[in-house]
Amino acid sequence: MPRLEVRNLVRRFNGRPVVDHVSLSIQPGQVTCLLGPSGCGKSTTLRIIAGVERQETGEVLLDGKLISGDGRDLPPERRGIGLMFQDFALFPHLSVADNVAFGLRSGSREERRARVEELLHRVDLLRFIDSYPHELSGGEQQRVALARAIAPRPRIMLMDEPFSGLDNRLRDGIRDETLDLLKAEDAAVLLVTHEPDEAMRMADEIALMRQGRIVQRGAPYTVYTRPADRAAVSFFSDTNVIRAEVNGALATTVFGRFLAPGVPDGTAVEIVFRPQHVRIDFDRNGRGPLPTPRDGVAARGLVERSRFMGHESLVEFRMDHDGMLLKATVPGVFMPKPGKPMWLTIPREKCFVFPA
Repeated sequence: MPRLEVRNLVRRFNGRPVVDHVSLSIQPGQVTCLLGPSGCGKSTTLRIIAGVERQETGEVLLDGKLISGDGRDLPPERRGIGLMFQDFALFPHLSVADNVAFGLRSGSREERRARVEELLHRVDLLRFIDSYPHELSGGEQQRVALARAIAPRPRIMLMDEPFSGLDNRLRDGIRDETLDLLKAEDAAVLLVTHEPDEAMRMADEIALMRQGRIVQRGAPYTVYTRPADRAAVSFFSDTNVIRAEVNGALATTVFGRFLAPGVPDGTAVEIVFRPQHVRIDFDRNGRGPLPTPRDGVAARGLVERSRFMGHESLVEFRMDHDGMLLKATVPGVFMPKPGKPMWLTIPREKCFVFPA
């Protein structure tokens, strides 16, 4: 049985659906990321689950029991749900120990103190137990907020952009610490983020959201390598797009033919591929590499510009055949001069064909 189940949530603002028939389920110990651009309905979905906002239709179930919908609306404090937001929301007048203990209502004073010390030890902040929030760094405050949210042992943890206020150098380590702690507590976690890297790093499942709807759900590898549409590809990385028309289930381009099974003849399609999958070869007296079934036909372009990005180089090409600009990324340092002719090929297994 799922720890959290959401069925066909709908919420409208001024007649416009902000959450549009959203459904998902999360098992104990599972981390699901609601991923999407700002304004797509992620945070509203989270607030409905938490009970701080009401849906118009749809249901929320906790361990199979209805907590919201069909005339029932359990108040937030009785839902057994932990909340963690990007501003941490620590109480400035309370010590670290009192902040963490704030949600603890049961047990003796000694038991509550032991729980506080246990969690602060696990987030490596026990030495700050008597300090106040203003004496801590942003990363330390984030870990206190995590310990406070975990302290009552919530069955579900809702997290809304919890790492967005942190320095980039701190994020990866704190994400990993957070994930380890949440897994140890066996909570079902729903994380809202607009950062694909964060979702890929933390999630067991990604629910890609757009305009109030979940457009694709799956493991991070599946969502990245089998995107539902062109917008799903573009959300995770830069893309190149070439256009063609289908004839006999094939789309013919200057790079050769691409399979388009099931697409009717005459349909305009877009062939989408990521810059890191473009193969680059040198010009040999006006000739490029020979065609292969895997990489198709090579097409020539002139280097427009090249830039070193730290761990890779970005090279842009102005293609001979139509003047379009294509991007390629290469690991390490690769800085060909503008105007240099080079040949590009596109591995077929790295391409996605979508109706235009």
